[in-house]
Amino acid sequence: MIGLFQFTVTPTTDPRSLGAFNNPIFFWLLLIIITALILVGGLFLIRAILKNKYKTNKAFNRTLIKILVPKERKSEGQGGQISQDDRLDQVKEEIAITETFFSSIAGLKAQSGFKNWLLGRTDHFSFEIVVQNNLIYFYIDSPTKMKTMIEQQIQAQYPYAEIEMIEDYNIFSESSKIVGAYLTTKQIGVFPLKTYKNMDSDPLASVLNSLAKIYEKNSSAAIQFVIRSAPKKWRRKGIEIVREVRKGKKFESVVHTNWFGKFLRAVGENVFGKKEKKDTLTENKYQLSQKEEEMIKGIEDKLAKGGVDVNIRILSVADDENIARENIHNLVNSFSQYNLYRYGNSFEASIPRTQSTIIRDFIYRSFIDKNKSIMNTEEMAGLWHLPLRSTEAPNIKWLDSRKAPPPSNIAKEGLLLGHSQYRGIDVPIYMKEADRRRHLYIIGKSGSGKSVYIKNLAIQDIKNNKGVCVIDPHGDLVEDILEHIPKNRVDDVIIFNPSDTERPIGLNMLEAKTEDQKDFAVQEMISIFYKLFPPEMIGPMFEHQMRNVMLTLMADINDTGTVIDIPRMFTDDTYVKTYLKKLKDPVVKAFWEKEMAKTSDFHKSEMLGYLISKVGRFVENEMMRNIMGQQKSGFNFRNIMDNEKILLVNLAKGTTGEVNAKLLGLIIVAKLQMAALSRSDIPEDERKDFYLYIDEFQNFITDSISTILSEARKYKLDLIIAHQYMGQLIDSKGKSEIREAVLGNAGTICSFRIGPEDADLLSKEFTPTFGAFDLINVPQYTCYTKLLIDNTASRPFNMMVYPPQKGNKELASAIKELSRLKYGRDKTIVETELLLRTQIGDASSKAKPIPTEPSL
Repeated sequence: MIGLFQFTVTPTTDPRSLGAFNNPIFFWLLLIIITALILVGGLFLIRAILKNKYKTNKAFNRTLIKILVPKERKSEGQGGQISQDDRLDQVKEEIAITETFFSSIAGLKAQSGFKNWLLGRTDHFSFEIVVQNNLIYFYIDSPTKMKTMIEQQIQAQYPYAEIEMIEDYNIFSESSKIVGAYLTTKQIGVFPLKTYKNMDSDPLASVLNSLAKIYEKNSSAAIQFVIRSAPKKWRRKGIEIVREVRKGKKFESVVHTNWFGKFLRAVGENVFGKKEKKDTLTENKYQLSQKEEEMIKGIEDKLAKGGVDVNIRILSVADDENIARENIHNLVNSFSQYNLYRYGNSFEASIPRTQSTIIRDFIYRSFIDKNKSIMNTEEMAGLWHLPLRSTEAPNIKWLDSRKAPPPSNIAKEGLLLGHSQYRGIDVPIYMKEADRRRHLYIIGKSGSGKSVYIKNLAIQDIKNNKGVCVIDPHGDLVEDILEHIPKNRVDDVIIFNPSDTERPIGLNMLEAKTEDQKDFAVQEMISIFYKLFPPEMIGPMFEHQMRNVMLTLMADINDTGTVIDIPRMFTDDTYVKTYLKKLKDPVVKAFWEKEMAKTSDFHKSEMLGYLISKVGRFVENEMMRNIMGQQKSGFNFRNIMDNEKILLVNLAKGTTGEVNAKLLGLIIVAKLQMAALSRSDIPEDERKDFYLYIDEFQNFITDSISTILSEARKYKLDLIIAHQYMGQLIDSKGKSEIREAVLGNAGTICSFRIGPEDADLLSKEFTPTFGAFDLINVPQYTCYTKLLIDNTASRPFNMMVYPPQKGNKELASAIKELSRLKYGRDKTIVETELLLRTQIGDASSKAKPIPTEPSL
């Protein structure tokens, strides 16, 4: 081997040609270079492997945020019209909000250092627009450590947006055919794209319309902008271009000169410096055209704003590959509006032959340097922003209604109304007992969650040993509440159910303990008749006659007549005399002795027919006769209030009848009001709060509702009233006194989903926090609340009600049976008493001895 080596370097070769190889310095230099190349190559190989390995880890240390914004238009000025220029200015102003958002990202310091070079940067964000299940969603993916910054930026720029941290969405299925494409800029990044400020409409509208047309089954698409702050050096090339062109050089010579061209030019200037100088002096300076001047200005404008590195990916998914390709071509074409073809920049799309890489990078939201483009914040705002108020693209997933935070001074105890979820914080909403005395008003369409809300509140009061009355026009509410009665309160329950005809519970409106109560009862009965019949059928003569007859029947407090006795008062003089003996009111006596005594039988019969037409429906109806014909009510309303009992009134129209249910409800509300006012005989601090819940309350109140709302709180009768729409509070003459009384006196208002007309009216109560659009679109089991806190109305906020809980049906059945036995009376006994007292039919021949009620 040694001989062979010696032969190869025989001195017969020219030593001058081998001198460099014989030089040990050159040898070691060459060895170092080769070694360095091998190390650098190995380092880049290791870098590629590590980047790929850590790509998955980076993907799992991120947070995906779904953003919804409300669709609400601003007022369009006088006549509902605004000019095109004003509309365009509004569009640009709204898009500029997002530009501020991107500026905060561009202002972040770009990650640098060997570790970030080796493993890849982790400070990128992904802004995405996705169509899935025929709805368009907007997402932002952020590194978890920067999630708070993104949240704060969204909340600052879009205060009414709803943000939700979600698990990643999935647009793929087993049968999916996927086509992906990259969008990159053709020119170097310093050249500008067309921005929203230079367009006549929202540039994103075209993209959204293309997404909205993807409606085939199992078809989806996503546009992904992965961005990160660009290093400061991105502006150098732009500054050089502007400087050189300003010196008189042509765009082409400056733009297309790479580092090798610069090197050759520098060598030429060193070698032929004098000649070049001479040629330059003799050469005419290049004059820029107007368009070129505009492009210089465009480059300068782009450099003046923050810059970001961007990867743009578009994925189309469908069961049919042809459909997937057609959709992605439509989406790519929608980006052509951003192109500036001369001395500007434009997009070009590339669809890889192998789709696995782009799909993987899409899923991991990876930033790939070779697909990088450079945008400034103005360009990014035009490419991605949340939908505007003026956006008319279909299928966008809008926020149904806006949200607002609960008051900071919300009570920590009391009645639990619901809970408020705002920006990830769940706050229970309580209402103090003192504030409840100013009453609670609830409005909402059927199915919006009113009944669940009322049930939750009533059950709480019952479990807290409060006195409660629930008037239910449907029956379901009472049945649900019964299932949640605590066992220790079973004996407190009174169920008034008119449809239980076997054991009717008496309800006598003409019961009164004092002279004041007599006048109130009579006036309420007159008001009830006005409520039940058209006003033209109730005149002054009817009022006059009915008032005197009812006051006569109430002459004896211990032996009061009933509404059922009214017809007999006009046909049986002997029966009248039994009441006249104890009648003390001289005016009422004069009615019988001077007015009725001089009335002929003919006129009496006419009068009787007129009255019977109003009262007869209750006399002739067996169910109503057995209830209203009992002289003693089955329970004492004052006792119920003072001893905090539970009165559940089931007025289901299907079993009771609409008119009957309305009459009974009106009487019960009037009796409760009488009982509340009678509390004046005890000190206010000794009066116990009693809570009256009325669903569809417009059916069960008279014009005296304003008195109840304004004065009953002094006697601690606290109302919770609910109904469906404002039109129910307007009477047949178009008068709105009841509506004004409710809105003017109700301390707390809860508005579930309502109709447009009501929204226009109630929006005045909730402005400026919420508008009519919000009131119309509030989700189910959610309401907008204007809560009374320490006798002061709070700023409106949204509140969710708690879901219903499962109850005990067996216990409910037992309570119903116990109540009917305690407070109802046997039908046979009631009917026999009525026959004897009212002489309905031939009582003298048919009456039998009154059977006795079996004791419990």
